[in-house]
Amino acid sequence: MTVTEITEISKSRRKIWIDEEFAFVLYSSELRSYGIARDKEITEEAYRTIMTELLPKRAKLRAMNLLQKRSYTVSQLKDKLITGGYPEQIAQEAIDYVASFHYVNDESYACDFIECNKDKKSKRRILQDLAARGISGDTAEAAWEETAGEGSDELEKEQILHWIEKKNFDAEAASPKDKQKMMAFLYRKGFATDNIRKVLS
Repeated sequence: MTVTEITEISKSRRKIWIDEEFAFVLYSSELRSYGIARDKEITEEAYRTIMTELLPKRAKLRAMNLLQKRSYTVSQLKDKLITGGYPEQIAQEAIDYVASFHYVNDESYACDFIECNKDKKSKRRILQDLAARGISGDTAEAAWEETAGEGSDELEKEQILHWIEKKNFDAEAASPKDKQKMMAFLYRKGFATDNIRKVLS
């Protein structure tokens, strides 16, 4: 295995390529410790130590530090670690580690997100937001049923009514054209067509 490229990320950190492929990120002092230099062979022992001891420990600590500051979905946390220069398999190892302590849990994240947003966002918008955060459709739907399932139609009607009042819209006095505009606006907000019609009527 030959070190084919070393690039600077910061004064102290370097990206390492082995055999033309990105391998990992190390501190500059570690390059000296493991005898890593451009166009030089990296020993099997050094590579094994970096991949099985040094980086896994560092990735787990990084994941823990990230989770102390805010909640992440599994997908978000993994992306954060990979963006930070950890190989995918090591990022996954760190995810499995923190998940074993329930520090990261997509089901709990989805339930908390729904609880915080169900009074101001439609179900469809919330599920879209969760999908953008890497939550699977099945997990999001299950969390919705657990958190807001009962009475969710009534909740959505209240939200629609809130938007109608906020827009000072008078459904009885409005022309068919104005009603269509309001329906389109509410639909873009993610509300169900049936609930929009019921409230407007």
